Amino acid sequence: MTTPLSSPPPLRIGVAGLGRAFTLMLPTFRHDTRVRLVAAADPLPGARAQFTADFGGPAYPTVEALCADPLVDVVYIATPHQLHQAHVALAAAAGRHVLVEKPMAISLAQCQAMVQDCERAGVQMIVGHSHSFDAPILRLRALIASGRYGRLRMMTAMNYTDFLYRPRRPEELDTANGGGVIFSQGAHQIDILRLLGGGRLRSVRAFTGRWDPARPTEGAYSALLGFEDGCFCTATYSGYAHYDSDALMAQIGEMGQRKDPTDYGAARRRLKDAAGEAQEIALKAARNYGGAQYTATEALPPGLAHQHFGFLIASCEGADLRPTATGIEVYADQERTVEPLPPPTVPRSEVIDELVNTLVHGHAPVHSGAWALATTEACLAILESARTGTECLLQHQKGLP
Repeated sequence: MTTPLSSPPPLRIGVAGLGRAFTLMLPTFRHDTRVRLVAAADPLPGARAQFTADFGGPAYPTVEALCADPLVDVVYIATPHQLHQAHVALAAAAGRHVLVEKPMAISLAQCQAMVQDCERAGVQMIVGHSHSFDAPILRLRALIASGRYGRLRMMTAMNYTDFLYRPRRPEELDTANGGGVIFSQGAHQIDILRLLGGGRLRSVRAFTGRWDPARPTEGAYSALLGFEDGCFCTATYSGYAHYDSDALMAQIGEMGQRKDPTDYGAARRRLKDAAGEAQEIALKAARNYGGAQYTATEALPPGLAHQHFGFLIASCEGADLRPTATGIEVYADQERTVEPLPPPTVPRSEVIDELVNTLVHGHAPVHSGAWALATTEACLAILESARTGTECLLQHQKGLP
């Protein structure tokens, strides 16, 4: 009689930074049995106390102390963008694998140092979550790669949100420190387009918008991206809290939740309660993990759909393909069909799929450091092209493994 193989033990996750990014990944960590939260680090005592109460593990005031914890297999780095390089260096030096939030970093030099530190230490680095992990995007990539509808020729991506009017710390409104929509939101959109197009962009021509002196960073951009194989795409994003493009996604929000369209203007209304920088910082802290307005919940909301990043059409020679929060719409020569996807049981489980495939099964990750460096290069090119009024040629692009 053959003894069944046992499942590998859960990967033990240590969280660096218990802010907004962590709360978005928290349902995944709670419900995916392939991982277990064992430790955390955060400068806020309230967040540390909440973590220990919720998970029973230690919560440290510094990332260095977290990385030294022998129970940690993987450090999930969800600290502010400008700190990613330093915290990856700490994790790699301690021999820990790293899962790094997007954007990978805010300069190519930082990205290159992160890749080198992980290679030198012999640890793996995966960069995400970005919405290129979403199940509809992965299914769309498979349809494109199958050749069923001919070659991919063009893509159109568009997202209008309230991003700029959510409570922010000062550095989140300072482009030099990774603030604005290019780093935080462009990283999603560019990663999606690169994944669908095979990865290797050739050039970027872009314009950006800074239209509110009270929020002095980029709140919008529009870019024309060209791939090495001739495919081209437009990418447009606005975070100015006017039009909401979830109207094009059946009123399903970015996190897969059902939205109430009568709640228009909620972000700007909430921000009116913060009269000044200190109050805005306090409002953000209150809503974050462990804050006075934070509400913990174990259950996933009913009717959860797949996460998304706005409206997208991929134009192949034989069909236009549109991912939605529930499947793929196919507009072919003779008919329109819909390929449904089963609803998610655990949101963002695709991130854990890649983590397990890399660390347990030894597969090369898609969202590697080199991949994320190429996405960061394209984001920086949006800023540079808008500044100089010229097309920017890219030099560090990477194809799919």
